[in-house]
Amino acid sequence: MTSGRWDPAAFKTRVDGTLHRFVAEEADRFAAIDPLLGPVAGQLEAAVADGKRLRAAFCYWGWRAAGQPDSDALVRAAASMELVHAAAVVHDDLIDDSPLRHGRPTAHIALRGAMGRRPRADASARSLAMLVGDLLMALAGELFTTSGLPAAYLSRARPLWSVMARELIAGECLEILRTGAGPDTAASLKVVRYKTAKYTVEQPLLIGGALAGAGTRLCEGYRAYGLPLGEAFQLRDDLLGLFGDPALTGKAGADDVRGHRPTALLAETWRLAAADERKRLRALMGRRGLSGEELEAVREVMRRLGTPARIEDMIEARVEEALDALSELDVPAHAVAALTELTHSAALRTA
Repeated sequence: MTSGRWDPAAFKTRVDGTLHRFVAEEADRFAAIDPLLGPVAGQLEAAVADGKRLRAAFCYWGWRAAGQPDSDALVRAAASMELVHAAAVVHDDLIDDSPLRHGRPTAHIALRGAMGRRPRADASARSLAMLVGDLLMALAGELFTTSGLPAAYLSRARPLWSVMARELIAGECLEILRTGAGPDTAASLKVVRYKTAKYTVEQPLLIGGALAGAGTRLCEGYRAYGLPLGEAFQLRDDLLGLFGDPALTGKAGADDVRGHRPTALLAETWRLAAADERKRLRALMGRRGLSGEELEAVREVMRRLGTPARIEDMIEARVEEALDALSELDVPAHAVAALTELTHSAALRTA
């Protein structure tokens, strides 16, 4: 990457190394307070064990596309985006009561064992998971501010952290408030935009750009590119949630239907469904004990109505919009090449 060539695997290795070292040290300090804290400290490390590191990559290329060179300090700052994501994932899994993430028990499920047979063990495990998420968010800020970048650079980007946190939490709140409500595609897309799209692509790009001293025009270009791509990323996630291979996604396929979540996939299915199909969907959506056969019945309604194909069309349109915006950016050719590759990694993945 020092020569300008984008090597995603090498970049991921750098980010993984940064995250694993930093979180392991913080987990050790946390566990040293009292031996009882060991399982909680373990979940801090589990939260960063896996990941595509897309958010760090977008922050990195927000910096590089603005003309700055490769920098280990920048990689540390970019890695903090992954701690924001880790915090959001722990909280999201808790809110949605998801049992699996990356093929392993989610934090609140894993921490159930730490409670033994104590009263209200399940509720206590959920409380512990909430605090794990809170600590991960605090650690994100710590890694960012101790990255080694000059204070003047950090001060340019610091205000964007407040924006990122506000929009991310607003998106989570909107999802909760919309869950179980009448399906509405426009409302679902707003949840997508604020819960995922902005902090996945747009804000990391803008933070990288702010660190680099990017001008207003370039930042506007980052927004034009980043927002539709972030939406495409989450729309793909929704499709994979129901139609992906759980062995690849590492998630439970029934979560969105069981939780009656406000996804565009479910909203479009409801919009196109006839009265008898809506009756069937109404009986299944939100059912906690959803069987495999019942989940397949939901998928069959979707296939019959063509809603997976409609979501694919929405993804394709947003990818085209992002690539069109990218073509208008006045940035080095190697940055265009890297961001083009990242576009496909984010929107056309299978896991």
